Amino acid sequence: MTKFTWEYKGSSPIKVRTFIMGYGITRTLLKKIKYHGGQTLVNGEPSLVNRKLITNDVVTVVLPPEPENDNVPASDLPIQIVFEDEHFLVVNKLSGIASVPAHNRANDSLVNRVKGYYQRNHYANQKIHIVTRLDKDTSGLVIFAKHHFAHSVLDKQLKDHQIKKTYLAIVEGTFSTTHFEIYLPIKRADGSLVKRQVGFPGKMSITEAWTKQRLRQHTLLKLQIHTGRTHQIRVHMTAIGHPLVGDWLYNPEDKSFPRQALHCAGLRFFNPFAGHFVDCRAPLPDDMKTYLASHER
Repeated sequence: MTKFTWEYKGSSPIKVRTFIMGYGITRTLLKKIKYHGGQTLVNGEPSLVNRKLITNDVVTVVLPPEPENDNVPASDLPIQIVFEDEHFLVVNKLSGIASVPAHNRANDSLVNRVKGYYQRNHYANQKIHIVTRLDKDTSGLVIFAKHHFAHSVLDKQLKDHQIKKTYLAIVEGTFSTTHFEIYLPIKRADGSLVKRQVGFPGKMSITEAWTKQRLRQHTLLKLQIHTGRTHQIRVHMTAIGHPLVGDWLYNPEDKSFPRQALHCAGLRFFNPFAGHFVDCRAPLPDDMKTYLASHER
């Protein structure tokens, strides 16, 4: 049973609903609490959410039990844990592993592996909430929430662009500058369900980049996306003439690397349950290190 308790310190009466929504409880979660086995208590007694609170009232929210994802089989293959507490799990995903199950990878995605990890540790909540995702061939950090409330607060942070993700990428060509920004709209490519391209009518997208290492004919960049579009880094770098090494979709003639050379190396989000930010780092994977070493000036 997962529960949260807060004390109201205000001087003016306020509805329970308004008070707990201030902590990130969404309307969707309120309905789940009401109709699926949760509880809202005031001073230890069951209460309706339209009740008015007074100073020093104590509100407890008990989350309803969450059924596991029955259609997702568990995998016994390992995961690389970077951070974990009772609310969140951050994993360093290897390249070649899909984030979520697909028709051709129904048994061995990162979700399957996390479910197996939850089962082996006998976690009370077996529901898998994946918050951020990476393409199958992109390596790096992925966040999981351990319950609906944790997922809700991170979804809001995503929508408000408050979760900061830092990437490392090896791209073709070199740069004379050490820092630049790309402001270009991204839309779905004509005739494709997967591919994206720069153009109108697309959504404006912002990518910021820093030069980390100059090679003979390539560059290692650190990148931060300020908007979360599909394939944003891959599309933007292709549009300015510096596609990612090994990118089968946007740089198909380059066979020098077996995947797009892209790694989510940094992640920062606010943990409202602990009251502080969580900073996670994942080192550059060996395949990208080897490529850099073999292409040094």
